[in-house]
Amino acid sequence: MQNKIWMPGKTGMALSAFLLSTTAAVPLWAQDAVNTQLDEVSVTATRSERGTKEVPASITVIGAKRIDNEKMFNIKDAIQGTPGVQINSANGGFDSRLVIRGAGQKANYGVREIMVMRDGVPMTDPDSFTRFDFIDTQDIERIEVTKGPGSIYGAGSAGGVIQILSKSVFDPGNNTVRLGAGTAGTTNAHARVGSMMGDNDAIAVTFSRRAIDNSWRPRNSFESTQGSIKHGHMFENGGTWESEISFSNVNMEIPGSMSAAQYEEFRRTGKQIGNSDAFDFSGRDSNSYFINSKYELEDGDITYKPRVYANKWSHYHPVTGAINVSGDNVTAGADGEVHYKHQLWGPSTLVAGVSARIDDTNDARKYRYRDLTTGFGGRITAVLSDQPGALLESEDARNTLVGAFAQETVRPNEKTLVDVSLRLDRSVFDIATNEIAKYDFATGTYVAGAGNTQVDKTFDLVSMRIGSSYAWNEQMNVYGSLAMSDQVPSAGEIGTNTSLTASTASTVEVGLKGRQAGLSYDAAVYFTSVQDEIVSVSENGQTTFRNAGEVEKKGLELSATYGLSEEWSIGGNYAFSDFTFKSFNEPVNNVNVSRAGNNMPYVPRHQYSLSVNYDSGWGLTGGLRSETWSAYWMDNANSEKYSSYKYITSANVSYDISEKQSFSLNVENILDKHYAVEAKKSTRGVQTYSAAQPRTFVLTYRQDF
Repeated sequence: MQNKIWMPGKTGMALSAFLLSTTAAVPLWAQDAVNTQLDEVSVTATRSERGTKEVPASITVIGAKRIDNEKMFNIKDAIQGTPGVQINSANGGFDSRLVIRGAGQKANYGVREIMVMRDGVPMTDPDSFTRFDFIDTQDIERIEVTKGPGSIYGAGSAGGVIQILSKSVFDPGNNTVRLGAGTAGTTNAHARVGSMMGDNDAIAVTFSRRAIDNSWRPRNSFESTQGSIKHGHMFENGGTWESEISFSNVNMEIPGSMSAAQYEEFRRTGKQIGNSDAFDFSGRDSNSYFINSKYELEDGDITYKPRVYANKWSHYHPVTGAINVSGDNVTAGADGEVHYKHQLWGPSTLVAGVSARIDDTNDARKYRYRDLTTGFGGRITAVLSDQPGALLESEDARNTLVGAFAQETVRPNEKTLVDVSLRLDRSVFDIATNEIAKYDFATGTYVAGAGNTQVDKTFDLVSMRIGSSYAWNEQMNVYGSLAMSDQVPSAGEIGTNTSLTASTASTVEVGLKGRQAGLSYDAAVYFTSVQDEIVSVSENGQTTFRNAGEVEKKGLELSATYGLSEEWSIGGNYAFSDFTFKSFNEPVNNVNVSRAGNNMPYVPRHQYSLSVNYDSGWGLTGGLRSETWSAYWMDNANSEKYSSYKYITSANVSYDISEKQSFSLNVENILDKHYAVEAKKSTRGVQTYSAAQPRTFVLTYRQDF
C-alpha cells in the first residue's frame, strides 16, 4: 500500500512515501497484517532518503498508523516497546525519561546524550539537554529512532538520534479535528486546517490542548496549549520554501518520588499519598516561541538545503531546594547542507554541510522557598507554597557550537552500499555565576554560597562512522558498522564538576534485516566501549557528575512480525543488555569506592514485548501489547534490584463510522499494575520510587475533512 503525500519538491509533483507499519523495526502492536512486506523509508540515519533495509545501522521507524492509534499525550506513547530503548514518564505530562542502549541513564530530568530533532531542527540544546514541552505531539507524522554513536546530525548524540517529523504543510489530507476525554481528568483536543492557496502556496494552522489532573496522587496536574502557522511556497525552478511559527504554554506540577514506605502504600492502594522529601511544590511552567524556515532546491546533480531557526523560552521551575526562574533564554542556529550525486565508486552521493548554534541564558535566577517550616537544626521539614523568597543565585551562560560534516555513500555494485561519515564540532561554554547561598542536601538548610565564579570550557568533538550493507538476496540484507562519538557534558553537569571531560563512545555492530511476504525481522549485535563515561553520583545527598574510567556495553536486539492472515498479525521484540563498569570510583562518605565489575543501574538485562493486531478491513482495528523488563540494579553499588516492571499491558480499539469519522479507545496499564517507572537507591541506602500511572481510559472522536 502506498500513500501519496504532498512534499517539498517540484511544482505540482507528489512524492510517494511508504508509510507502512509492517516493518519489524516498528514496534509491533502498531503494524498492519498484510501479505507483502514493503520497507519503510528513513531520512535520519544518513541525511538522505533510503529504505531501512539498506541502512547499515539499527534504526526504528514509527509510522503514521501507530501514531494515529495512540492518544499521543507524550512521545513515549509512540516509542514505547522499541528494543534497546527505555522510555517512561514519571510525571504524566510532556516529559520523558529516555535511555537508548544505556545512554541518557544519568539524566535526572530531560533527555541527555541523545539528539532529538523536529523536522531537521535540533531540539537538543548545544550542551546536549533536550526539552519536549514545545513539541506538539498531536502534529507528528512519523518518528525515526537511530541507535548508537556516529551520527552526523550534531554533538550530544553519542546515544543516538530521535527524529520527529511533523505533518507537511503541502499535504491537504492532514486536515482533522480530534476530541478526547478519559479517566484521571484527561482531555485532549486538536485541530488542523490547511489548504493550497493557488498553485504554488500552502498554509496550515494547528491548535492543540491537553490536560490531565492525575487525581490518584497529589499535585500532579498538567495542561498544555500549543499552536502553529505553517507556510510553504513552491518556486517555478522547482525549489521549495517552508516556514513555521509556533508557540507553547505548558503548566506541569511535578509530584516527586516516594519513599519505600510510601511505595508500599501505593502498591497496595494505587494512590500516592506523599513525596519522599519536604518539597511538595515542584513543577515547571514554561512558555516557548519557535520559528523555523528552510529552503530546498534540486539543481541537476546538486541539491541545496539551507535552514535557519530560533527558539525563545522562559520557565518558572520549583525543584528540591530552589525555585528556578529564567525569563530570557534564546537558542538560534543555521545549517547549510548540500547533496551531490556523482560517480566515485559506482553511483555515489556526497552529503556535506556546516552548522552553527548559540544558546544564551541571561540572568537566570534561583530563589529560596518563601513559605516553609523548619525543625531541629533548621532543617526544612515542609514547603507550604511555590512562592519565591530571597535570591540564592544568578547566572549568565552562553554555549556556542560550530560544526562541519560530510558523508560519502558509494555503491560499488548493485548489492553493496558503503557509508563513510565524519563530523567535527567545537562547543564553547561561558558561564558566569554569582552564588549567594545554596541549599545543602546533607543538612537540609540554606548555607553560604561560593560567590562569583567563572567557567570557560572548550570541547573539540568528533563523530564518525563507516558502515556497509550487502543484499544477501532480495529479501535480506546484512550489515556491519564501526562508529564513534564524543559526548559533551551539559552546562548543569559542568556546574557540579568543572573538571569534567567529554566522554567517547566507540561501537562495533553487525546485523541483518529481512523483508519478505508475511514476515519482517531485524537483528543486531553490538559492542560499545565508553571512555570517561559521565555518570551521576551522590555526594552529601546531592547529585553530582564525574567521569568513570570505562564502561563496556554488550547487547543483542531482535524484532520480528508475522502476518497470520490479512486480518491478524503477531510480533515480538527482545533486547539483551550487559553494561558493565570496567573502572569507576564512586564517593561514599567522602571515600572513593571502586565499582569496577558492577552493572550500570536502571538498565534491565532483558527486555521483552509481545503484540497482537487485528484489522478487519471494514473499519474495525485493534491491538494489544505487553512489555516486561527483567530486574535492574537500583544503584552503582549493585546492592539491590527492582523487579516489578512486568506485563505492562495496553490496548487500543478503533472503529471507522464513515470514511472520515472514527472513534478510538486507548487503555493504558490495562491490568492496573501498581509499579514504579524508576527505582533508585542512594549511597546512604535511601530508596526512592517514581510511581507509574494506574489504569487509564481515553476515548477519542476524530473527524477528517
